[in-house]
Amino acid sequence: MLEISGFGVALLFIIGGVGFIVTTLLVGKALRPVRPNVEKETTYESGEDPVKSAWSIFNIRFYVVALIFLLFETELVFLFPWATVFADPEMNVETNGLWGMFSLIETFIFIGILFLGLIYVWANGMLDWVKPKSKAVEFKSKIPLKAYAHINQKEYKVRKQDGTT
Repeated sequence: MLEISGFGVALLFIIGGVGFIVTTLLVGKALRPVRPNVEKETTYESGEDPVKSAWSIFNIRFYVVALIFLLFETELVFLFPWATVFADPEMNVETNGLWGMFSLIETFIFIGILFLGLIYVWANGMLDWVKPKSKAVEFKSKIPLKAYAHINQKEYKVRKQDGTT
């Protein structure tokens, strides 16, 4: 019988995961309909019609907020293992004595440093967001409004016949 080491098992899981992802993407590509049109190929920005080119300069606050998020999110990497160890009924301060108290104090120091970092970021105004003035959008779709009215009228008639509206 063939014995697989721990690295072999990890390799099998990686191969299986990559195979699952590739298979899922290929099946999705084979089954989904492909109907490109001019409206679908326009730039899409969170449901808003694009005002100008996507190759523009963004406010630096986007990057600052993303970096702050990553800094404070990495604390979970350290706090989850600590929490699981302290959730164990056998792992408490009475049975572990000085080491249990040391790790508890060390964790509170870690959380305190993170809290000081949050205060620093807040005091320097890095969490304040400057709202830009809204501008009138003058984007004209290449599809005429009559086509939208026709589509909306069709949907309305179908709903009316079903009795759902």
